[in-house]
Amino acid sequence: MNTNEKTYPTIQDLISLPTISSLHISEDGNNAAFVKRTPDWKDNTYRNHIWIYEKHKGDCYTLLEGTSPLWAPDSGNLAYLRSADGGNQIFVESLDGDRSIQITDEKEGVSTFKWDPAGKGFYYIAPSEESEEIKKRKEIYGDFHHIGREYRNHCLYFINSSENGVANPLTDGRDFHIHEFDVSLDGNKVVLMAAPTPDMRDFFNRDLYILDIEAGGLQKLNVDKLLGGGVCFSPDGSKLCYAASIRKKEYYETHIQDNTLEICDLRTGERIQPLTDVDSSVVPLRWTDRGILIRWQDKTNYCIGLWSEDGTVEMINRDGFIFDASITGDGNHLSYARAIRNETFEVYFDGEKITDENSFFKGKLKSNREIITWQSTDGLEIEGVLSTPAEFDAKDKYPLLVLIHGGPAWASFPIHSACFNEKYPVEPFIEKGFIVLEPNYRGSSGYGNEFLKANYRNLGIGDYHDVISGVDTLVEKGIADKDRTGVMGWSQGGFISAFCSTYSDRFKAVSVGGGMTNWRHHYANTDIPWFIRMHLGNDPWHDPEIYSKTSPMTYIKSACTPTLIQHGEEDARVPFTNAYELYQGLRDMGVETDLVIFKGMAYSSEQPGMNAAVMEQNLRWFSSYVLGESLDGFRNL
Repeated sequence: MNTNEKTYPTIQDLISLPTISSLHISEDGNNAAFVKRTPDWKDNTYRNHIWIYEKHKGDCYTLLEGTSPLWAPDSGNLAYLRSADGGNQIFVESLDGDRSIQITDEKEGVSTFKWDPAGKGFYYIAPSEESEEIKKRKEIYGDFHHIGREYRNHCLYFINSSENGVANPLTDGRDFHIHEFDVSLDGNKVVLMAAPTPDMRDFFNRDLYILDIEAGGLQKLNVDKLLGGGVCFSPDGSKLCYAASIRKKEYYETHIQDNTLEICDLRTGERIQPLTDVDSSVVPLRWTDRGILIRWQDKTNYCIGLWSEDGTVEMINRDGFIFDASITGDGNHLSYARAIRNETFEVYFDGEKITDENSFFKGKLKSNREIITWQSTDGLEIEGVLSTPAEFDAKDKYPLLVLIHGGPAWASFPIHSACFNEKYPVEPFIEKGFIVLEPNYRGSSGYGNEFLKANYRNLGIGDYHDVISGVDTLVEKGIADKDRTGVMGWSQGGFISAFCSTYSDRFKAVSVGGGMTNWRHHYANTDIPWFIRMHLGNDPWHDPEIYSKTSPMTYIKSACTPTLIQHGEEDARVPFTNAYELYQGLRDMGVETDLVIFKGMAYSSEQPGMNAAVMEQNLRWFSSYVLGESLDGFRNL
């Protein structure tokens, strides 16, 4: 087949690209398990299947449907979560697949679990029993808005691995919501990261607790930092490591959070932060006999390495994007999912590639993704990912689309992955003749703490200049047509796109996905108002000027760009009132606009058909308003 006969992946192809997650390697270093998520187009849902790699067979095979695979401490059996009896339950499967045992029977399911180090049972997190207050509310209001679930904390249980095991609650879930936990290797202690309630407004109140299994006592560590994640015990159980803020938590009431690795000595109470010069994205994955396996971002790479207590870091992999990794307790065997530039993720086992996911692109064309740099208007260096056709000619001038990532503490990467871009069909855009720029604007992760905080009290405005300077760079190089440009993004990317819609006349079309439009109104409706204070430095009642200056709606009178607005009906982070306000404002200004609210969808949909509709709408919108194609039938997609 010659190049002219090949086509780029379709929207359905992009959604069908498998997503790999939940790697776990057995303690004997002989087996690995991981999850592949793929769409079931017939039932309009996604399926998760657990794949097994056995070193002695040298091949991967699928064993069963489920998630969160964990090998037993003796490496003989595999536990996992599977939907049953109204929620995810723990099952145990023999390696040959001949015997499957259901362990739990939780009414609302299990959220996460770990094997008891002796292999005798499981610790797991599940919703607590309903309090009298919830029962009373239900009597008065019914189950309106799932009121029972909203006020239900998650607590820790233990259950024996026998078929008739009885679940034993270890914490009082009525005033204690557990986010994550770890169990010491001797089985004597459990560390809990918990907050008073599941409400995201309790983010600042999370702390660490040590549960003594024998005595049942609970000790609060009174951590004075904002906690990140990845909490785990040292092999001897005397220390903890976790991600935490660099300064005390009070500082971040009005400043952007930065994280680092923190180590706590449980015997002395001493706490150290040995890696403050590493990017804020650093998180511990496991504490092994050889050191702590850590993962962090370095610009457009995600790296892993082993931190030793002598202060050194043994680099394991720096090139590409490490999505997930699992290591044995002795530190001698490692499995990870990694994507290098222009490819999708593959699974590696002790350095050997054991999957062939990139065969997905066999017989297809795909865009070439490269890293480019430019200077913003204030001199700040910005990186971005530029996607160009397989037969790109730098002498030609192409229509340009700008795709803005969310976060803002996230980034775009030069890889092909369905899980990082489920809203915007880059490959069909390329086939239409566009080139696509994804800027890692100020505030993106991976570029150090100063860059992370560079849009403090400058949201939207600084981001806009980073975007426009990137567009100008490509126009000056002669490869982008300044009269045929569009911009799009979801969440924080949707906010910046909304800013471009009202603040600028530089684009021919805009798509605003799940975007914030008015910070003052958003502050009162979002489930994370503290995030806004971190970035704007105050609340709207004490500093209304900064909320006005950085809100897209402030500039609505100058809006002139055709704008598509897409939003999930159940998005608690960015409520759809943001979408309605922008839509009404654009209509009042006589600007061409369309609003699509996706029923049952929060940030993302669990229906591949709905995700395909989101992509198809964006493809049609920009093909019409930038390339001049017909928009007939758009509302029927």
